[in-house]
Amino acid sequence: MAREKDADATVRGKPTHHPGTEAKGPTRAVVIVPVLTRHQRNDDETNRPRLMRSADARHDEAVGLARAINLDLVHTAVVTINDPRPATLLGSGKVAEFAEIVKEGHAEVVVVDHPLTPVQQRNLEKELDAKVLDRTGLILEIFGERARTKEGTLQVELAHLNYQKGRLVRSWTHLERQRGGAGFLGGPGETQIESDRRQLQEKIIKLKQELETVRRTRDLHRAKRKKVPFPVVAIVGYTNAGKSTLFNRLTGADVLAQDMLFATLDPTLRRVRLPHGTPIILSDTVGFISDLPTHLIAAFRATLEEVVEADLVLHLRDISDPDTAAQAEDVERILADLGVDAGDAKRVIEVWNKIDRLDEGNRTRLLADGANASKAPPIAVSAVTGEGIDALKAIIETRMAGELEDLTVTIEPAQFGLVDWLYRNGDVVSRSDNDDGSATISLKATQSAREEIESRLRRKNNG
Repeated sequence: MAREKDADATVRGKPTHHPGTEAKGPTRAVVIVPVLTRHQRNDDETNRPRLMRSADARHDEAVGLARAINLDLVHTAVVTINDPRPATLLGSGKVAEFAEIVKEGHAEVVVVDHPLTPVQQRNLEKELDAKVLDRTGLILEIFGERARTKEGTLQVELAHLNYQKGRLVRSWTHLERQRGGAGFLGGPGETQIESDRRQLQEKIIKLKQELETVRRTRDLHRAKRKKVPFPVVAIVGYTNAGKSTLFNRLTGADVLAQDMLFATLDPTLRRVRLPHGTPIILSDTVGFISDLPTHLIAAFRATLEEVVEADLVLHLRDISDPDTAAQAEDVERILADLGVDAGDAKRVIEVWNKIDRLDEGNRTRLLADGANASKAPPIAVSAVTGEGIDALKAIIETRMAGELEDLTVTIEPAQFGLVDWLYRNGDVVSRSDNDDGSATISLKATQSAREEIESRLRRKNNG
C-alpha cells in the first residue's frame, strides 16, 4: 500500500545552465521512500534490533534532503515493499505507476530513499526514463554543493569517486567538469567504461595523496594547539539538530545556521572564554545522518579526527523531533566507529536542544525522564532563546577546569596588577582593603584558576 503526497512546488532553486541552452528553472523531481516490511536492522556488535523510524519521519527527511539541493518536488510517495525485487527493488506495477507520474510531471530526476545496487539504478533509469539517485548518491550531491574549503572539496570528491567505481552510468560524468554540485545536472556525456575506470583510479590515488597532505597539516595545527593547552570541545549531532546555532550562541560567531539538512559542512573552530575565565576551543562539525555511507565517513576522517581528539564532546539532540531516540542511536554508532564511547559520561555530555518547541507537559515529562535515567542527566537548552546556556557553560567549565572552590587571597600593594585578573577569572564575593595597603579578596574560582592564582602570586613574590 502506498502513501502518496503531491508535493508543493514552492521550492525555488538556482537556475541551471547547460552549454548551448537557455537558463531553466529548478530540476523537477519525484521522491520515493521504500519501506521494507521484512527489513530488520540489527546492531553489528550486539545483534540487538536497532530503532526504526516511522514512515512519516523517513518521508520528511527524504523531502528535506531533496530540497537541500533545490529540487522542485512534483510528487512524493511512501511505498511499502513486502518482496524487494533484485532488478528494480520496486514491483513492476509500482515501477509502471511511477513511470507515468514522472512522464506527467515532466520530472528529470527520481530520488529513491534507499540504497540501490548499480543494476537496480540502471534498470530504474531505463523504466522511468529519468535520472535516478539513491540515498547515498543524494547525500553525496548535497555534500558536493555544501563544501567550501579545499579540504571539504577534496573529501567530497573522493567519496564521489569511491561511490562511482561500481556504477559508471550517465548521471556520474562529473570527472571532466569543473564545477561542484549535483552530478545529474548536465555533464559532458558518457565516455568509454575502460577510460572511466582508469580516470577514476588515477584521480582516487591523487586525491588520497592530497588529503594525506591535508591530514598532516591538520596534525600540525593540532600539535600547536596542544602547546598552548586550550582544551577542545566538539559539538556533534544529527543533521539539523542545531549545532551551528549553538556554536554561534556560545562563541558569538556568525556561522551559517538554517533550518536545512547539512546547512554547513566544513568544520569551524573558535576560541571561547567561559564565565570563570577558562579558555577552550569550540569545534562545530558536520552533521551525522542515518545510513551515512561508510566511504563518506572514511573520506571525512581528517575532519572527524577533531571529534576523536576532543577533550569533551557535546552530543546535541533535537529533543522536539519525534525520532530523536533513533537519531541519537545513529550518532552514537558513528561515534563508536570513530572510537568515541558515547556512554562515557566523563567525556560526552548529552545536550537536549530546541526545548522551546515543547509544550509544558512534554517538557516536564522529558526532563523528568532525563533526570531519572541511569546515565548522567542531559542538559536541556534552547540555542535560539538562550535558555539553559549558562548551565551548559558551567558544566563545560567544571569538566575542563574542575569544581568551583572558595578562595581567600591577600594581595600586597606590589601585586595589585592581579586584582583585575581575579575579577575576570572568578566570582568575587567580597573585598576589604587593609590598613597596610593590602587587599583581602574572597572569591569562587575553578581548580585551574586557583592553581594559576597561586602560580602568579609565587612569581610576584619571587620577582
